[in-house]
Formats: sequence, C-alpha cells, structure tokens
Amino acid sequence: MSDTATRRGHGLPAVGPWLVVALFVLVALAGPLLVTADPLRHTTGPLLPFGAPGHPLGTDDLGRDLLARMVYGARPLLLVSSAATTVAALLGIGAGLLAGYVGGTVGWLVTALTDVALTFPPMLVIILLVAAWRPGVASLVTGIGVTLAPGLARLARVLTAGEASRDYVLAARIGGARTARILVVEVLPNIAGPLLAQVLMTLSIAAGLSAGMSYLGLGIPPPAPDWGSMAQAGQEFLHTAPRLVTLPAAASLLFVVACNLAGDQLRDRTDRRRSR
Repeated sequence: MSDTATRRGHGLPAVGPWLVVALFVLVALAGPLLVTADPLRHTTGPLLPFGAPGHPLGTDDLGRDLLARMVYGARPLLLVSSAATTVAALLGIGAGLLAGYVGGTVGWLVTALTDVALTFPPMLVIILLVAAWRPGVASLVTGIGVTLAPGLARLARVLTAGEASRDYVLAARIGGARTARILVVEVLPNIAGPLLAQVLMTLSIAAGLSAGMSYLGLGIPPPAPDWGSMAQAGQEFLHTAPRLVTLPAAASLLFVVACNLAGDQLRDRTDRRRSR
C-alpha cells in the first residue's frame, strides 16, 4: 500500500471525532433552521412511534415532537459544558501559571489545594454547590467549572515550571517585563498545545457531568428540552417507548466520547511536537 493510501486510510478516523463535535455545534446553533416544530408544543398524539406523520422520531408522553426536542436539547448541553470549561480554564490555568512560575509558598499552596480538591468526587461537589444555591444554568456552570479547575491547574503548574528556567523567560526578566506579561505573552503560547488538549478533554467531562446533573433534576428546569432530563422523564416508558431514553442518552454519550477522542488526538500530536 502506498504512503498516500495509508494517509487516506488514517484520515477519516483521525477527523471523525472533530466532525462529530462540529456536527453537534452546528445542530445546537442552527436548531431553529433544522426543524420547524415547537419542542414545547403539545399535540394530540402522545407516544407516537418512529415515522409518524409530521414526527420522524415520534412524540413523547406529552405529545411533544421528539426530533425538535432532541435538536433543541443540544443547546443546554453545549452551553453548560462550554461555559463550565471556560470557568475551569480561567481559574485552573491562571492559578497553575502563577504557581509554576512563582513557586515557593504560592506554588506549595496551589499544589496543596489542588491535591485536596482532586480527592473529592466531582459529582458530590457539584451537587453540594448546586443545592447550596439553586438548580439552574448559573449554579450548574459554576459548580462544574470549580470542580474541574484543579485538574487544569495541576497541568498548567507542571508545564509552567518546566518553562520558567528557559532562556526566553530569563531574557524577558532581564528586559524588565512584568510577571503577567511573561506568563501571558511568553510562557502561555509555548504550553498552549497540551493545555488546549486538556481543555478539550475537560469539555467532555463537563458535558457528562451536565447531562448527569440534569438527569438528577439539578440541571436545566423543565419543560425546556435537555437530554439529561429527557432521559430521566422517559425512563417511565422504557419498555413501551425506549427511544425516549436511548436517543438523548446516546446523543450525550456520543458528544462526550467525541470530545474525549479529539482531545486525546490533540494531546498525542502536541506531545510528539514537544519531544522533537
């Protein structure tokens, strides 16, 4: 087999996860253009099967179009997971950069707090944070973001500590650059690859936690379409209409797996580049 054929053979599996992630983003953004049915409108035909007239995926127990609810249900998952990942990245990477560069007491404190935070089960911490506030987007984003920040902080600290003694950093110090400028302009671009890979994998974890919290009733409040709450509501009809559970659960799982595989590919690529 030629080299060209080999590259083609590995091309589709390599871009597959990225295409899946892009497809989910497209569905979430262009939902109203993809389906015309109202995801909240009740019809006279509850639990219609696949292929029912006007309802390709049937309807749920309240007669709401399942295709419309599936399409619109992508929005809460992507909104919560991306916002929570952003919170985690800002908190975790910011703390890790400072700890890895400054070291000393600051580095020890960030390391100790990170190690302690990582010992707690993420779901338990999120439940406590959401329960202390109230179920909703803001509390869910904050809870997931705070929970996932320590993992990014640990990686950022290790990477920054490895860069702190390099010549370009020493040159910036001698030139009188401030610490914030050194970290943002000099250090961060050189460790961006591994961090981006970890951020993408963090997105997959955030999506899984978001769906799980919605399934427990601590996510987006009904009747708004959300895959986690849809799976929870549909389990009553698991034997008579299993699609009410399997479709939202499979969609959530597919997005989580695609993000994780894409992040794993990006991490392998950046590791090879850094090892050269």
